[in-house]
Amino acid sequence: MEYKIHTKSIVNISVYLLCNVIDIHLLTLRHCCTLVPKCPGGGIGRRARFRCVWGKLRGSSSLLPGTTYALDKLDNLMIERFIATRYLCSRKNSGFAYAVTLFSFIGIALGVATLIIVTSVMNGFRHELLEKIVGMKGHIVVQPYTRAPIVDYDNVVATIKKADRSVINVIPQTERHVIIIANGFARGALTQSMSLDSLKSKRSVYDNIKAGDTKDFRNHGILIGKRMAESFGLDVGDSVKLFIPDGVITPFGSLPKDEVFTVAGIFEVGMSEYDKNIVIMPLETGQQFFNDGNGVSQIEVFVSDAENVKAVSERVALALGRDFSVLDWQHSDASIFHAVVVEKNVMTLILSIIVLVAMFNIISGLTMLTNSKVRDIAILRTIGATRRSISRIFLLIGATVGILGTGLGVTLGLAVSLNIDRIKNFLEGISNSNLFSEEIYFLSKVPSMIDWGEVTCIVLLSLVLSLLAALYPARKAAKLDPVEALRN
Repeated sequence: MEYKIHTKSIVNISVYLLCNVIDIHLLTLRHCCTLVPKCPGGGIGRRARFRCVWGKLRGSSSLLPGTTYALDKLDNLMIERFIATRYLCSRKNSGFAYAVTLFSFIGIALGVATLIIVTSVMNGFRHELLEKIVGMKGHIVVQPYTRAPIVDYDNVVATIKKADRSVINVIPQTERHVIIIANGFARGALTQSMSLDSLKSKRSVYDNIKAGDTKDFRNHGILIGKRMAESFGLDVGDSVKLFIPDGVITPFGSLPKDEVFTVAGIFEVGMSEYDKNIVIMPLETGQQFFNDGNGVSQIEVFVSDAENVKAVSERVALALGRDFSVLDWQHSDASIFHAVVVEKNVMTLILSIIVLVAMFNIISGLTMLTNSKVRDIAILRTIGATRRSISRIFLLIGATVGILGTGLGVTLGLAVSLNIDRIKNFLEGISNSNLFSEEIYFLSKVPSMIDWGEVTCIVLLSLVLSLLAALYPARKAAKLDPVEALRN
């Protein structure tokens, strides 16, 4: 009798035969045996029918043209994937190893999620600080080496604009320290005097005016920050007194000077340091109040690329000559941003330990799984599985844990990063406490900015470590001697 067995039937037979090794139900095994004709003279028992099937596969080379008893590559991949899935999901006889593998999965997910959240928050923190600080101070600040006001500031502004094409805005202004008095309270403040056109071009302030209108920004109408208004109990239309200790020069020395101003508007840039301490007044009013004549104390320069500000500041300094000091944000606020970068790197390094611990858990779990499946591995070897196939089975288990854990971690990390401020507000509502104090962190909300390059690096790191963690257990399982395993 001639037997015709198709490739699909061979795959099904092989899969179900290996299911017998890992304790598949008897009914499934009987169904497997019905895929081939009954062997002539063979017994009707399960073992006899399996022997008959494998005898046909071994002895009849005409049934598998160009092949031997060893399964082809496609069959091997399907069988290895099937066995890896069974070992990964089965808790029978390897409950502790299953628990360790589960903890590895959770550890990888938490580690990846935490790394994404931390890097996103630190990136957002740096971005927001840069936007707020530069938005109020400019990328470059030009000041005379002497304390004298810059009288011909129109010519200086024209020179700065011609120095580099990346200069997008130049704001001449007067900046002085004063004491503000209102409702029986007094505190220090910093005033910035600028024209209405300059104020409109300073988008960080103009776009964030929460109360009042710039139409009253003239004469003695001023703008104050929201936190300053709250601390003094002020609103639009209220009066405040500004005091300077050296406002009037007399033959006997300087005398204090004070004037009453009206709150024309209230702004909120989102950085408590500025919302609490900044007062903005019209340029002409400031020049008169501080006795600067027609001059200004400094010039703020805004450029298109904040990261390339050093090259622009060098060109501006070269164009202005030696009479002016040119200082960019990378020098004036270097300590703040350096601290943010250092903190981000340290936190990333520390939190990476979570992923490393999960990798060691993978090694432990697969090693215990190998020890509990010694007999199964030996039987697989005796029916034709190669060392490489056994190794791939355990590599698939480790890779599956790594991929699933990394996928869950990326999902959690991105979800939390995109909703970090809402989560903060929710937790504050439950705990009835302030978890993100503006006085400590400078910002009014938790910032977050996802860097997809960093997310990709985190994912690749997790996947590579997961695969490396599975190498040792896979090699140990592949080197197992089937004779010794079955004998013991």
